[in-house]
Parts: sequence; structure tokens; C-alpha cells
Amino acid sequence: MAKIRRAIFPAAGLGTRFLPATKAQPKEMLPLVDKPIIQYAIEEAINSGIESLVIITGRGKNAIEDHFDVSYELEKTLAERGKSDLLGKVRIVSEMAHIAYIRQKEALGLGHAVSMARDLVNKEPFAVLLGDDVITGEIPCIRQMMDIYEKYQSSVVALMEVPEDETSRYGVIKGVPLPDGGGRLFEVQDMVEKPVKGTAPSNLAIIGRYILTPGIFEALEETGKGSGGEIQLTDGLRRLLSREKILAYKFKGKRHDAGDKLGFLQATVEFALKNEELGTAFKAYLKTLDLDNC
Repeated sequence: MAKIRRAIFPAAGLGTRFLPATKAQPKEMLPLVDKPIIQYAIEEAINSGIESLVIITGRGKNAIEDHFDVSYELEKTLAERGKSDLLGKVRIVSEMAHIAYIRQKEALGLGHAVSMARDLVNKEPFAVLLGDDVITGEIPCIRQMMDIYEKYQSSVVALMEVPEDETSRYGVIKGVPLPDGGGRLFEVQDMVEKPVKGTAPSNLAIIGRYILTPGIFEALEETGKGSGGEIQLTDGLRRLLSREKILAYKFKGKRHDAGDKLGFLQATVEFALKNEELGTAFKAYLKTLDLDNC
């Protein structure tokens, strides 16, 4: 039985929704309290038992590699100044996992980014985690999906319910609930990328967690460019669906859309309130605000 050993993290996008902040730094490195956005997804994969991580980068993304690399000068300085607590935090980042990097020379869509990892995947099933989606839960989201894959040996996409007037922002599935899925597991019949308002087949939207079989690579190769001149992962999944069963899972947990300005701010507030060092003081500060006059 094939198990999930590798995870792919597409991180070559231009981050245009956060300009000008992302003009000279990767969107993935924007801090969510005291960690860059992408680190939350990396930690999710590691806590799920995934052994090998692959980050798809692009031009101007060197800061991502630097973040997860050893910083000898910084470590030496912290050690000399006796700042052992900070030294430990820095070392944890560089020691957390083995990470390989692939450079995507052109931003040609999520499907193209995933296809870049074909040789490293080595004909095994694999996970895809989008750093924009920061997900909290008792059991990591991708771990929940790995358990489903190990039971059914089929590709799995993560779902969440969204208001009907927001379905045009997502890929949306048409699916049939599985009898043993507890109302959370569906067999996908079709999926539509960003349907025109009022035409979505359901309110079950695909978010940035996937478990995929290696068959996705041939499907993406055959799909070619779609809307916006990009290779869309949803288009590849539709082609894969004609050959293999695909499941969709309504995960247990909470998703924060850190790729959106409002979602990023909301996540920052919630994570700050839960932070051991800042939570109490930050909560007290928020209570002092006169929101009606801000």
C-alpha cells in the first residue's frame, strides 16, 4: 500500500494582492504574528508525518530558502550574547525538515507548479499544501486527508462550505456523500473552477490541501493552458476524474485565508490572541479600542 511521504508547496506566485508590500519580498514570508505564512503549512506537513518537502519557488523568492537554511552568523551572535531562547527558535526552523527547491521560471498557474515536481515525486502519491490557507485543528488537515487516502487509495481534495454568493471565488465540486463518511466524505462527480454566480453545483469549495496520485501529471500534461493562459490544477483534476475516482473531504478545523488582505488581518488577530507571550496583553489592548470611532 502506497503511503504519502512527500509534500509539495507551490510558492512561485507574484503576490499581487499584497502589493506594494510584496514588491521585494515573497508573499509567503509575510509574518503571521511571529512566523512567516509558509511556515505554518510546513509545520502542518511535518506534524502529519511527511518526510520529504518540496517548495516550488520563482524569481525573487530567495528569502524562503534563506529562512529554512542555517544562519551561522545569526546563531553565532545570539550564542555570544547569551540569548539561548532566541537561538533555540532559530535552530528549530533550520532543523525542522529536509527541503528541496524547484524553480518555476514562469508563473503559469498552480497546475504548472505542481507538474514541476514530477521527477521528485517518483511515481508516488503526494500531498500539496498551499501556504495561503493556514488551517488549525486538533488533527492537522493534511493528516486527516492522508488517513482517508490510506483507506481508499484515491486522490482527495479538501472542502469547506462557503456562502452561495462566494462560490465564484473557488473551485466547487458536485459530489455524492459516501455512506461511511459521516457526512464529510464525498465521491466527486464533477468540479468547476470559479463558476459564474448562480451556476455552482454546490456550496462545497475546494481549498488549498490535496492528496494526489501520480496520474495527475499526465492529466496536467494533456490539459494544457486554460483561463488566463495558465495551467489550472482544477482542469487537470477534471481530466484525472475521467480515469480515477477522486474523493472530497470536509475537514475538521478552521481555515484562515492568509492570501487575502482581510483574511490575513483576521488571522493575525486570532493567532495573536492565542499567542502565549502576547495573548493577554493584546486582548487587553483590543478592549480599549473604540471601534465605532476607529
